[in-house]
Amino acid sequence: ANAATVSPSPDCGDSRLHVTPANLSSGLHRSIEAAETHAVLARIFADESVFCLHPPLPAAAALADEGAANHTRLCPEPGERGLELFVYGQSAMDNSVVRPKLYPARQTLEASRAIARHHRLSAESTLFVQQNPAAIDAGVFHNDVISVGNRNLLLVHEDAFVECEATLGKIRSAWQGMFGEEPLHLWRVERRRLSLDEAVSSYLFNSQLLSRPDGGMTLLCPAEVRKSDSARSVAEAIAGDDNPVSEVRYVDLRQSMNNGGGPACLRLRVSMTPDEFAHVHPGVLLDDALYERLVDWAVRHYRTELSADDLRDPALVVETCEAIDELETILEMPSSSHF
Repeated sequence: ANAATVSPSPDCGDSRLHVTPANLSSGLHRSIEAAETHAVLARIFADESVFCLHPPLPAAAALADEGAANHTRLCPEPGERGLELFVYGQSAMDNSVVRPKLYPARQTLEASRAIARHHRLSAESTLFVQQNPAAIDAGVFHNDVISVGNRNLLLVHEDAFVECEATLGKIRSAWQGMFGEEPLHLWRVERRRLSLDEAVSSYLFNSQLLSRPDGGMTLLCPAEVRKSDSARSVAEAIAGDDNPVSEVRYVDLRQSMNNGGGPACLRLRVSMTPDEFAHVHPGVLLDDALYERLVDWAVRHYRTELSADDLRDPALVVETCEAIDELETILEMPSSSHF
């Protein structure tokens, strides 16, 4: 979710699929990822006749960008144009915009607007809404910790946005302006039903909404949701209500959760036409054979422990570069030396 922001071709003025890698400038240790992410995406989406890959935004505080974790796209059906929802935590230029007091906001309004311009999105199909500063101070560092959307469904907590009801009204109005009477499901979870603290600790909204072949959706939740009576009750209520969700499934992601990552870490969606899909680098398309090779690679190379002495050892650099070189060979994406 933090790799990039993607706008499918039906949304973009030049009818190409646009991709902007996240600069991750809010964290020094993460900002170094942007150049490598851009290089990887350039090899995956190499055909400029169908794809437009932008460089990351300049790594400045005013343009802090964390990618799809703060971006949601709503549409009636796959392949149709969509309503792109950009969620920001603060404005670098407008001091009237309230900011969080405890934690930094990782997405600025200016960054979101810049991406929308680069992707050539129309004003009618783009909304910029502010995340509630109180939610950021409660640990909601990305919007995908407090809301989740897919196609014509958006699940949000009452404390997700500044003036949440008014924001949801803007989303309804924009949807109706684009799609008329096509159904839109906005499912708001009230704080009396699920507190903000429990929404964060259970990671309910960091779940993944997966489209099913039958037209419905699966809500894929971390196991922590099942352990929380209130979060589990909300998840089951969503599945039992009149909306596309027909089932709830739980996955154990304990190690990932310990580092702040739930199912939504895979939320970066790249919606493509069959012709666009045919132009994607085939080496990264997962099948059983590639899966087995990747598992074998991870078992052999992925360390389960690191000590301070390891981090001082130049041999770790060599080991890491050799592992990356082998991975690039597996994915048929050779690059220049990492040394």
